[in-house]
Amino acid sequence: MSSQPLISTPPPSPTLRKSLKTIFTNSRTNVLLIFVPLGHIAFGLKWSNTWVFVLNFLAIIPLAMLFEFAAENDSLKVGRFYSDFLNATLSNTVESIVFIAALIEGQIRVVQASILGSIISNILLVLGMKFFAGGFYHKVQTFNMTAAQMCSSLMVLACISLIIPAAFISFVYSVENSDIINNDDKKYKEISNLSYGTAIILLIIYILYLLFQLKTHQQLYQDEWVIEDDEQPQLDLRVSLSLLAVVIFFVAFSAEHLADSIEGIVESHELNKTFVGLILIPNIKKISEIICILTSMKKEEGLDFAIRNAVDSSIDGESNWLKGAMFLATYVIIAIATYFYPN
Repeated sequence: MSSQPLISTPPPSPTLRKSLKTIFTNSRTNVLLIFVPLGHIAFGLKWSNTWVFVLNFLAIIPLAMLFEFAAENDSLKVGRFYSDFLNATLSNTVESIVFIAALIEGQIRVVQASILGSIISNILLVLGMKFFAGGFYHKVQTFNMTAAQMCSSLMVLACISLIIPAAFISFVYSVENSDIINNDDKKYKEISNLSYGTAIILLIIYILYLLFQLKTHQQLYQDEWVIEDDEQPQLDLRVSLSLLAVVIFFVAFSAEHLADSIEGIVESHELNKTFVGLILIPNIKKISEIICILTSMKKEEGLDFAIRNAVDSSIDGESNWLKGAMFLATYVIIAIATYFYPN
């Protein structure tokens, strides 16, 4: 009778060669990496703004997937608390780089629309695709209702933080208050103070949410933290950290070229900046998420994660493909309306 060891030894860390092979074979979207150098070439050789925008748009998609792959690999090497903290912190890195590049180019209206577009895309496009695709393999999909309701409350707060400053500015500067309207410095200062105050409050709430999820009420999220016993890191830690740095480097350049071409593509194709910001820019990152959904739609385990990153669709804790179809239809209607919105 053979004796079993009392303490199981962890599997050896992947070798450098195996890690590099895994990087290039982990996703079929890696074929799109060819657009990374093409995007730089198009910008350097002064190709049309359309080519520069499209090539760099396509280049960021596989880079976003590589970043997510490396971040998930790193999260497997740490405890549950740090794992969720890493996922929460790094999940929007690629999007943030694109937004910063657009701000540097002075595309403020595009960034404003992109922030709202990212929320709408999460609620309708990504979550709707998850419900719709998963519904073909599961008649009814269940998810953590308590956690989903908490996400709903957070989403309401996020929407309020967008509505109140806009309503405040619209009301104050529409009334006959010459002391405010005719004083640009005072107007700018008040708008800035309102924006800074709202941002600080949202940051505090976000930190409190992490504390709620990872410490004080972690039992509510137990179902989401179930990890298969055989799930192990596929990359060496040094390789995954290096991959994160390399991806950020190339995303920064691609995002800069993409942002630089926005003005030209708006003029040449008679698009409006609201459509570019609300629909196109946010979906650079969302396309990679949708690809992940479609490649794993037979699995129901990822539904809680999708809802936690988007928002709950109902309060019954269930979903099906029809709910997903309605989400997608709503998103398409918004996209069509935005496309015809005057510039």
